[in-house]
Amino acid sequence: MLAVVKIAGQQFKVKAGDSLYVPHIEGKTGDKVEFSEVLLTDNAGSVTSGDKVTAIVKAEIVNDLIKGDKVIAFKMKRRKGFRKKHGHRTQYTQIKVTDIA
Repeated sequence: MLAVVKIAGQQFKVKAGDSLYVPHIEGKTGDKVEFSEVLLTDNAGSVTSGDKVTAIVKAEIVNDLIKGDKVIAFKMKRRKGFRKKHGHRTQYTQIKVTDIA
């Protein structure tokens, strides 16, 4: 079974047993989480979408906090002495999908 689920404003295509990185969600390693905002399901060729979808995606948190790559925003205006440097690392959570019910 395949499902498209909305997690923290982003859409992910998941199957049972998949491991993926999602934007940081609250919880500790080993906690069970459920995502009820399922947009589409595909069960052996029968596709369901829209308001008719009643599935819930169940997952387990594998790693509660993972930092992404460093992103640097650098602004400069030549011959003016203006330089501005900002950087950040986005935080992610690794989850493993256990069931789509």
